[in-house]
Amino acid sequence: MTGSGAEFGAVLHDMLAGADAPGAARRWADGDLGPGLSLWRRLAGLGVTALAVPEKRGGLGASPLALVVACEELGHHAVPGPVAESLAAVPALLAALDDAGPCGEWLAGLAAGDLIATLAVPPRLPFAADAGAAGLVLLAESDVVYLADSGAVHRSVDPARSLSEVHARQVVARGAADAVARALDFGALACSAQLLGAGRALLEASVRHASVRVQFGRPVGAFQAVKHRLADVAIGLEFARPLLDAAAMTLAARDVSAAKVACADAAHRAARAALQVHGAIGYTAEHDLSLWLTKVRALVPAWGSPAEHRARVIQELTVKPGRPGPPRA
Repeated sequence: MTGSGAEFGAVLHDMLAGADAPGAARRWADGDLGPGLSLWRRLAGLGVTALAVPEKRGGLGASPLALVVACEELGHHAVPGPVAESLAAVPALLAALDDAGPCGEWLAGLAAGDLIATLAVPPRLPFAADAGAAGLVLLAESDVVYLADSGAVHRSVDPARSLSEVHARQVVARGAADAVARALDFGALACSAQLLGAGRALLEASVRHASVRVQFGRPVGAFQAVKHRLADVAIGLEFARPLLDAAAMTLAARDVSAAKVACADAAHRAARAALQVHGAIGYTAEHDLSLWLTKVRALVPAWGSPAEHRARVIQELTVKPGRPGPPRA
């Protein structure tokens, strides 16, 4: 991470740490979107909602590395809402379709924080996340992008996340296969960053708890088995980070998929270790640990499962130069 990126992340971290993001996530899960939407307005004030929007549409036109820094902090603080969709995938999609219909106007709304967006791309992304909070719902099928209406709502394993069926209302653009593929990669990149941030939060919670929970007259963190387990988690998170940074720099299909696999695996390992360290209390919905545990469970298969992304890495590695490979997923 560059110096400026680290400073941006630190500013965002400090703001979120003082904003009671976990409390907003709990209220969001109960159907009260007010505190969460207020938090999104504060993110807009810091320029987070404008990162992936081109400058000509009022955005910052920032590098994907800056987007990764922001999404990691949002995952670290369990910020509710369609993060990968509204901050990454939809801006990438609309920027590629800038001359089509109202795309420019929507981009300006996203940059200003006046608009939250979500997206469905069946079969990779069959439902739109948090459509109830979104003023813009899009559906991409094959190479056609539609303005969509949300329908039946399904609860996610993450209580602070809803999944809506969507139905096409109006064609926005045709011949958009490349734009849709780009949106999927941006969404997977942002989701990977959220997972890395959530994994960090789980590790930090585990270390804190291990230092105060006492068994046999000693903090459990003093036992070698616990130390080794948490060290494995820390190593997994640190090994995932350079893959995520590389994906942000290249946006290559292979790199994005490798980052998604590494971040998903690292976050899953952090979640399992956190449950073991916390014991029975870790299973209760009343404990804040549940906010990150359920978020990790929801995001690991989102934007392409680890198995799908491993298959894409293999596909990209085995295509010989000059010889076309199979169609990209």
